[in-house]
Amino acid sequence: MSVAWGYPRRVTLAPVIPAPALVGRADLIWFDCRGDAAKYDAGHVAGARHASLDRDLSAPAPDPALGGRHPLPELSTFAACLGRWGVTPESHLIAYDDQRGANAAARFWWLLRALGHARVQVVDGGLPALIAAGFALTSEPPAPAPAPPYPASGWRLPIVDIDAVERARQDPTWRVIDVRAAPRFRGESEPIDPVAGHIPGAINVPLTDNLDPQGAFKTPEALRSLYEGALAGVPPERVIVHCGSGVTACHTLLALERAGLG
Repeated sequence: MSVAWGYPRRVTLAPVIPAPALVGRADLIWFDCRGDAAKYDAGHVAGARHASLDRDLSAPAPDPALGGRHPLPELSTFAACLGRWGVTPESHLIAYDDQRGANAAARFWWLLRALGHARVQVVDGGLPALIAAGFALTSEPPAPAPAPPYPASGWRLPIVDIDAVERARQDPTWRVIDVRAAPRFRGESEPIDPVAGHIPGAINVPLTDNLDPQGAFKTPEALRSLYEGALAGVPPERVIVHCGSGVTACHTLLALERAGLG
């Protein structure tokens, strides 16, 4: 993976949107980003496409011996998938999951922003918030009108490889943020990866710190205070965010955008 600087600033929408603001809207394309296809089949917001993390939002995992899970999808493959879903550059996209945005809704948001798509938002509070706002669920599959592959020439948000992380972790003018739970960061438990602990030099800001006690995203002001404290003067463009496989890290990237830090 190469570093691809050049943040698309044609942003006109907040990264998260409260569920009540979506009631009665007919101009939206919905995406259900839950990992369990059976749950999607049993009930989803009317018209919602199922954006599967493993099938649609990632490339096939490499050999586990080489490390890595949930790599980015091939650009052309993802662009074709968006076309099949009926997405065009003018579409207003709404993503939700059942993990407060952490289980793939934020990953969907990041992928679209990385293509330069401006009109994409994550439901604040996810599916539980939609149900509380009065949304009924349906098992009826959507029938999108296909469009051409989404026009995309490359990922337009910065991504880094392991060599860049190695340099950054030793450079005090950079920050590497690990968003995993504190026990995993400290090496006290490791339910997934073969080695416990963290990258030397990284700091830990668990993604759950992005949320208030009710499970909604904290205010922009609270998030800005949180991350300005964690960064201690390091500018946002010198921040690398990681998790276990590049999914929940997107939750923190969304929080940084909500904080106005980009």
